[in-house]
Amino acid sequence: MKVKINAVGFTADSSLNEFLQKKLNKLDTFYDRIVDCEVFLKLDKGDKANTHQKKVEVKVNLPGDTIIVKESGTTFEEATDIAMDALTRKVKQFKEKTNGIGRRKPVEIGESAEDEE
Repeated sequence: MKVKINAVGFTADSSLNEFLQKKLNKLDTFYDRIVDCEVFLKLDKGDKANTHQKKVEVKVNLPGDTIIVKESGTTFEEATDIAMDALTRKVKQFKEKTNGIGRRKPVEIGESAEDEE
């Protein structure tokens, strides 16, 4: 899967890029038709001048739909882990929705009476 990482206002080091790539590649295990992912890393100043809140925004492009998750944390790794939980849940929901899993099949009246006997 193609992952594009955008660091807004700073330069992300290679270890962070590899971490993000590794985490996002795990989404392929839940749905193998993901087109690509785009990650935005942002620093948000907190109340104190030297305290920064790390924000991660992940945009996952699927056939016919787009999933966007925004999370924040004290580190980019923590924010990514939180975002991955939400992304995993949303990708599974999308797959179930497109495959029709979880929907009840209509039962004919004659079938239910025969099953009981």
